Amino acid sequence: MWVRRAFFSWMIPAAFLLPLWLLVGWGIFRAGGWAFLWLFISIPVVFIGQLVLTLLVRARGTVRAQRAVSWWDVLGFSAWHLLIISLGFYDPAWWAPALVITIIVGVGLFWLTLWQLWREARPSRMVMYTTEGIAYLPPDPMAGASGPAAPPQAQAEGDVFVITEKNQREAG
Repeated sequence: MWVRRAFFSWMIPAAFLLPLWLLVGWGIFRAGGWAFLWLFISIPVVFIGQLVLTLLVRARGTVRAQRAVSWWDVLGFSAWHLLIISLGFYDPAWWAPALVITIIVGVGLFWLTLWQLWREARPSRMVMYTTEGIAYLPPDPMAGASGPAAPPQAQAEGDVFVITEKNQREAG
């Protein structure tokens, strides 16, 4: 559980530190002019992409309740972040394939987070996700085998009073 909580805490700082690493890596490993031009595209993409993915993950009720991401998130973000870190070394022998793999993993991570959000947000008859955790809803005693709950029958004994409220303008 501590790994999942650590990733929950790491996601916001990662939006700032990963693009910073790309810039620092360019300076340390003397990547050249073309790599510097690439930085103008990659830094905003990594920053905005990480923020969007973080918001999609934190939009899930279970993540907010547990303050921990899922194991799928740990796997996806680990792969994506390690690939981004590897791009910061600017080794020409494997940089282009690493860039392609990083883009593919980033798009896959986007769809993974959307899938998890959709799966958790769809209505369920017996389980409800709340900010306090998971609530199991008991079956409706009024619902029969034939369909939805029937309205309660009025009792035969006693008087029925109907009170209607008048609007102030109508009464006046």
